[in-house]
Amino acid sequence: MLYDIRLKLEYAYDAPVSGGRHLVRVIPANLPGVQRVIAASLSVSPQPEELSEFTDFFGTRVATLAYRSTHDALEIAISARVEVMRGAPGIDLSPTLDALEAEISANWDMGALSPHHFLGVSPRIDVEQGITDYAKASAKPDISVRGLAHDLCLRIHADFAYDGEATLVDTPVADAFALKRGVCQDFAHIMIAGLRGLGIPAGYVSGFLRTLPPEGEARLEGADAMHAWVKVWCGREAGWIEFDPTNAMMAGQDHIVIGYGRDYSDVTPIIGMLRSAGGQETTQSVDVLEVA
Repeated sequence: MLYDIRLKLEYAYDAPVSGGRHLVRVIPANLPGVQRVIAASLSVSPQPEELSEFTDFFGTRVATLAYRSTHDALEIAISARVEVMRGAPGIDLSPTLDALEAEISANWDMGALSPHHFLGVSPRIDVEQGITDYAKASAKPDISVRGLAHDLCLRIHADFAYDGEATLVDTPVADAFALKRGVCQDFAHIMIAGLRGLGIPAGYVSGFLRTLPPEGEARLEGADAMHAWVKVWCGREAGWIEFDPTNAMMAGQDHIVIGYGRDYSDVTPIIGMLRSAGGQETTQSVDVLEVA
Protein backbone atom coordinates (compact mmCIF):
# COMPACT_ATOMS: atom_id res chain seq x y z
CA MET A 1 0.00 0.00 0.00
CA LEU A 2 1.22 3.48 -0.91
CA TYR A 3 0.16 6.49 1.15
CA ASP A 4 0.56 10.24 1.07
CA ILE A 5 0.58 11.68 4.58
CA ARG A 6 0.07 15.28 5.64
CA LEU A 7 0.24 16.46 9.24
CA LYS A 8 -0.16 19.96 10.63
CA LEU A 9 0.34 20.96 14.28
CA GLU A 10 -0.60 24.53 15.14
CA TYR A 11 0.01 26.41 18.39
CA ALA A 12 -1.53 29.83 19.05
CA TYR A 13 -0.11 31.59 22.12
CA ASP A 14 -2.05 34.04 24.30
CA ALA A 15 1.02 36.29 24.45
CA PRO A 16 4.28 36.41 22.46
CA VAL A 17 6.72 33.67 23.53
CA SER A 18 10.49 33.37 23.20
CA GLY A 19 13.38 31.10 24.05
CA GLY A 20 11.61 28.05 22.69
CA ARG A 21 13.47 24.76 22.34
CA HIS A 22 11.54 21.77 20.99
CA LEU A 23 12.07 18.13 20.01
CA VAL A 24 9.73 17.01 17.22
CA ARG A 25 8.98 13.37 16.40
CA VAL A 26 6.47 13.26 13.54
CA ILE A 27 8.33 11.88 10.49
CA PRO A 28 7.52 8.26 9.51
CA ALA A 29 10.25 5.67 10.01
CA ASN A 30 12.09 3.50 7.50
CA LEU A 31 11.56 -0.09 8.66
CA PRO A 32 13.04 -2.81 6.41
CA GLY A 33 10.35 -5.24 5.35
CA VAL A 34 7.60 -3.20 7.05
CA GLN A 35 7.53 0.29 5.54
CA ARG A 36 9.65 2.48 3.25
CA VAL A 37 9.71 6.27 3.27
CA ILE A 38 9.94 7.35 -0.37
CA ALA A 39 10.01 11.08 0.43
CA ALA A 40 9.44 13.21 3.52
CA SER A 41 9.75 16.89 4.31
CA LEU A 42 9.29 18.96 7.46
CA SER A 43 8.32 22.64 7.42
CA VAL A 44 8.25 25.00 10.40
CA SER A 45 6.85 28.52 10.71
CA PRO A 46 8.28 30.83 11.88
CA GLN A 47 11.71 29.67 10.78
CA PRO A 48 13.76 28.71 13.87
CA GLU A 49 17.19 30.18 14.52
CA GLU A 50 18.49 26.63 14.92
CA LEU A 51 17.23 23.50 13.14
CA SER A 52 18.94 20.11 13.19
CA GLU A 53 18.04 16.42 13.18
CA PHE A 54 19.22 13.26 14.90
CA THR A 55 18.04 9.68 15.42
CA ASP A 56 17.25 8.71 19.00
CA PHE A 57 18.17 5.45 20.73
CA PHE A 58 15.04 3.64 19.54
CA GLY A 59 15.55 4.75 15.92
CA THR A 60 13.03 7.59 15.72
CA ARG A 61 13.89 10.66 13.64
CA VAL A 62 13.96 13.78 15.82
CA ALA A 63 14.03 17.40 14.63
CA THR A 64 15.37 19.97 17.11
CA LEU A 65 14.10 23.56 16.94
CA ALA A 66 15.42 26.59 18.82
CA TYR A 67 13.99 30.12 18.89
CA ARG A 68 15.51 33.28 20.36
CA SER A 69 13.13 35.84 18.80
CA THR A 70 9.53 36.30 19.97
CA HIS A 71 6.58 34.80 18.11
CA ASP A 72 2.87 34.37 18.82
CA ALA A 73 2.23 31.16 16.86
CA LEU A 74 4.02 28.00 15.76
CA GLU A 75 3.13 25.72 12.88
CA ILE A 76 4.81 22.37 12.19
CA ALA A 77 3.86 20.40 9.09
CA ILE A 78 5.08 17.27 7.37
CA SER A 79 4.43 15.80 3.96
CA ALA A 80 5.48 12.23 3.24
CA ARG A 81 4.95 9.36 0.85
CA VAL A 82 5.25 5.96 2.48
CA GLU A 83 4.98 2.41 1.19
CA VAL A 84 3.62 -0.08 3.74
CA MET A 85 4.65 -3.70 3.19
CA ARG A 86 3.26 -5.53 6.22
CA GLY A 87 2.45 -9.13 5.43
CA ALA A 88 -0.06 -11.50 6.98
CA PRO A 89 0.72 -12.57 10.58
CA GLY A 90 1.76 -16.07 9.54
CA ILE A 91 2.16 -19.10 11.77
CA ASP A 92 2.44 -18.53 15.51
CA LEU A 93 6.03 -19.34 16.53
CA SER A 94 5.88 -17.72 19.95
CA PRO A 95 6.58 -19.75 23.12
CA THR A 96 4.38 -20.15 26.17
CA LEU A 97 4.74 -17.63 28.98
CA ASP A 98 6.95 -19.96 31.03
CA ALA A 99 9.27 -20.61 28.08
CA LEU A 100 9.45 -16.89 27.28
CA GLU A 101 11.16 -16.17 30.59
CA ALA A 102 14.04 -18.49 29.66
CA GLU A 103 14.36 -16.87 26.22
CA ILE A 104 14.55 -13.40 27.79
CA SER A 105 17.24 -14.57 30.23
CA ALA A 106 19.27 -16.00 27.35
CA ASN A 107 19.09 -12.72 25.39
CA TRP A 108 22.23 -10.64 26.00
CA ASP A 109 21.50 -7.97 23.41
CA MET A 110 21.08 -4.43 24.79
CA GLY A 111 20.42 -2.66 21.48
CA ALA A 112 17.26 -0.73 20.65
CA LEU A 113 15.29 -3.92 19.92
CA SER A 114 16.32 -5.73 23.10
CA PRO A 115 13.34 -7.01 25.12
CA HIS A 116 15.09 -5.95 28.33
CA HIS A 117 14.25 -2.26 27.75
CA PHE A 118 10.53 -3.04 27.73
CA LEU A 119 10.04 -5.16 30.84
CA GLY A 120 10.02 -2.83 33.85
CA VAL A 121 8.51 0.49 34.79
CA SER A 122 8.99 3.48 32.50
CA PRO A 123 8.24 7.20 32.94
CA ARG A 124 4.49 6.87 32.27
CA ILE A 125 3.86 3.20 33.07
CA ASP A 126 4.04 1.53 36.46
CA VAL A 127 3.37 -2.15 36.94
CA GLU A 128 -0.02 -1.97 38.70
CA GLN A 129 -1.34 -5.06 40.47
CA GLY A 130 -4.92 -4.41 39.35
CA ILE A 131 -3.87 -4.19 35.69
CA THR A 132 -1.66 -7.28 36.06
CA ASP A 133 -4.60 -9.22 37.51
CA TYR A 134 -6.77 -8.07 34.59
CA ALA A 135 -4.14 -9.29 32.10
CA LYS A 136 -3.85 -12.66 33.89
CA ALA A 137 -7.30 -13.57 32.60
CA SER A 138 -5.72 -13.86 29.14
CA ALA A 139 -3.00 -16.22 30.41
CA LYS A 140 -4.91 -19.42 29.73
CA PRO A 141 -3.09 -22.77 30.19
CA ASP A 142 -0.54 -23.47 27.45
CA ILE A 143 -1.49 -20.36 25.45
CA SER A 144 1.28 -18.84 23.34
CA VAL A 145 2.58 -15.35 24.08
CA ARG A 146 1.16 -14.11 20.79
CA GLY A 147 -2.19 -15.70 21.59
CA LEU A 148 -2.17 -14.14 25.07
CA ALA A 149 -1.36 -10.67 23.67
CA HIS A 150 -4.08 -10.98 21.03
CA ASP A 151 -6.64 -12.05 23.63
CA LEU A 152 -5.73 -9.09 25.87
CA CYS A 153 -5.96 -6.76 22.88
CA LEU A 154 -9.51 -7.95 22.15
CA ARG A 155 -10.57 -7.73 25.79
CA ILE A 156 -9.38 -4.14 26.17
CA HIS A 157 -11.34 -3.19 23.07
CA ALA A 158 -14.46 -4.88 24.48
CA ASP A 159 -14.17 -3.67 28.09
CA PHE A 160 -13.06 -0.05 27.60
CA ALA A 161 -14.98 2.80 25.96
CA TYR A 162 -13.33 5.24 23.57
CA ASP A 163 -13.91 8.70 25.05
CA GLY A 164 -11.82 11.69 23.98
CA GLU A 165 -13.06 13.72 26.96
CA ALA A 166 -12.31 11.20 29.71
CA THR A 167 -8.53 11.58 29.99
CA LEU A 168 -5.71 14.03 29.37
CA VAL A 169 -2.33 13.43 27.79
CA ASP A 170 -0.76 13.02 31.26
CA THR A 171 -3.49 10.88 32.87
CA PRO A 172 -1.79 8.06 34.83
CA VAL A 173 -2.35 4.57 33.48
CA ALA A 174 -3.98 3.45 36.74
CA ASP A 175 -6.56 6.25 36.48
CA ALA A 176 -7.44 5.39 32.87
CA PHE A 177 -7.78 1.73 33.88
CA ALA A 178 -10.13 2.64 36.75
CA LEU A 179 -12.25 4.82 34.46
CA LYS A 180 -12.48 2.08 31.79
CA ARG A 181 -12.47 4.96 29.29
CA GLY A 182 -9.91 6.88 27.27
CA VAL A 183 -8.18 7.15 23.92
CA CYS A 184 -5.62 5.12 22.00
CA GLN A 185 -2.74 6.33 24.19
CA ASP A 186 -4.54 5.09 27.31
CA PHE A 187 -5.44 1.72 25.80
CA ALA A 188 -1.85 1.20 24.63
CA HIS A 189 -0.48 2.08 28.09
CA ILE A 190 -2.96 -0.28 29.79
CA MET A 191 -2.04 -3.17 27.50
CA ILE A 192 1.68 -2.51 27.98
CA ALA A 193 1.31 -2.36 31.78
CA GLY A 194 -0.66 -5.62 31.81
CA LEU A 195 1.84 -7.48 29.66
CA ARG A 196 4.85 -6.22 31.62
CA GLY A 197 3.13 -7.30 34.82
CA LEU A 198 3.09 -10.83 33.38
CA GLY A 199 6.77 -10.63 32.38
CA ILE A 200 6.15 -10.00 28.66
CA PRO A 201 8.21 -7.20 27.07
CA ALA A 202 5.91 -4.58 25.51
CA GLY A 203 6.45 -1.11 24.05
CA TYR A 204 4.60 1.89 22.65
CA VAL A 205 4.18 2.63 18.94
CA SER A 206 3.41 6.13 17.65
CA GLY A 207 2.15 6.55 14.12
CA PHE A 208 -0.73 7.15 11.76
CA LEU A 209 -3.79 5.08 10.93
CA ARG A 210 -5.59 5.37 7.60
CA THR A 211 -9.33 5.56 8.26
CA LEU A 212 -12.29 5.24 5.89
CA PRO A 213 -15.52 7.27 6.07
CA PRO A 214 -18.87 5.52 6.53
CA GLU A 215 -20.30 4.08 3.34
CA GLY A 216 -21.89 6.76 1.20
CA GLU A 217 -20.24 9.67 3.01
CA ALA A 218 -17.45 11.88 1.71
CA ARG A 219 -14.08 11.75 3.41
CA LEU A 220 -13.40 14.86 5.50
CA GLU A 221 -10.04 16.53 5.01
CA GLY A 222 -7.95 16.31 8.16
CA ALA A 223 -10.22 13.61 9.63
CA ASP A 224 -7.46 11.08 10.20
CA ALA A 225 -5.42 11.31 13.40
CA MET A 226 -2.16 10.36 14.98
CA HIS A 227 -2.52 6.96 16.58
CA ALA A 228 -0.89 4.68 19.14
CA TRP A 229 -0.66 0.92 19.48
CA VAL A 230 1.54 -1.73 21.11
CA LYS A 231 4.51 -3.86 20.16
CA VAL A 232 5.05 -7.16 21.98
CA TRP A 233 8.19 -9.31 22.10
CA CYS A 234 6.86 -12.78 21.28
CA GLY A 235 10.09 -14.70 21.71
CA ARG A 236 13.29 -15.43 19.83
CA GLU A 237 11.64 -16.90 16.72
CA ALA A 238 8.60 -14.61 16.40
CA GLY A 239 10.27 -11.35 17.44
CA TRP A 240 8.24 -8.15 17.82
CA ILE A 241 4.55 -8.24 16.83
CA GLU A 242 2.25 -5.20 16.91
CA PHE A 243 -1.31 -5.05 18.26
CA ASP A 244 -3.90 -2.25 18.16
CA PRO A 245 -6.20 -2.55 21.21
CA THR A 246 -8.22 0.53 20.18
CA ASN A 247 -9.39 -1.34 17.07
CA ALA A 248 -9.14 -4.97 18.28
CA MET A 249 -6.63 -6.03 15.64
CA MET A 250 -3.04 -6.74 14.81
CA ALA A 251 -1.28 -3.84 13.09
CA GLY A 252 -1.76 -4.07 9.33
CA GLN A 253 -1.39 -2.25 6.05
CA ASP A 254 -3.17 0.86 7.37
CA HIS A 255 -0.76 1.34 10.30
CA ILE A 256 2.16 3.67 9.55
CA VAL A 257 4.92 3.89 12.18
CA ILE A 258 6.59 7.11 13.32
CA GLY A 259 8.58 5.57 16.13
CA TYR A 260 8.90 3.18 19.06
CA GLY A 261 9.46 3.74 22.77
CA ARG A 262 8.83 2.42 26.25
CA ASP A 263 5.75 4.65 26.53
CA TYR A 264 4.33 7.91 25.17
CA SER A 265 7.12 9.98 26.74
CA ASP A 266 9.69 8.44 24.37
CA VAL A 267 7.75 9.37 21.20
CA THR A 268 5.85 12.54 22.13
CA PRO A 269 5.17 14.38 18.83
CA ILE A 270 6.54 17.65 20.23
CA ILE A 271 8.10 18.37 23.61
CA GLY A 272 10.16 21.26 24.88
CA MET A 273 10.07 24.54 26.76
CA LEU A 274 9.61 28.25 26.14
CA ARG A 275 9.17 31.55 27.98
CA SER A 276 5.54 32.59 28.07
CA ALA A 277 3.12 34.86 29.95
CA GLY A 278 -0.06 32.99 29.06
CA GLY A 279 -1.64 29.83 27.74
CA GLN A 280 -1.92 28.31 24.29
CA GLU A 281 -4.41 26.67 21.96
CA THR A 282 -3.41 23.60 19.95
CA THR A 283 -4.95 22.14 16.81
CA GLN A 284 -3.95 19.06 14.85
CA SER A 285 -4.98 17.80 11.43
CA VAL A 286 -3.88 14.61 9.66
CA ASP A 287 -4.57 13.27 6.19
CA VAL A 288 -3.58 9.72 5.19
CA LEU A 289 -4.47 9.21 1.54
CA GLU A 290 -4.03 6.01 -0.44
CA VAL A 291 -2.11 6.56 -3.67
CA ALA A 292 -3.77 4.71 -6.55
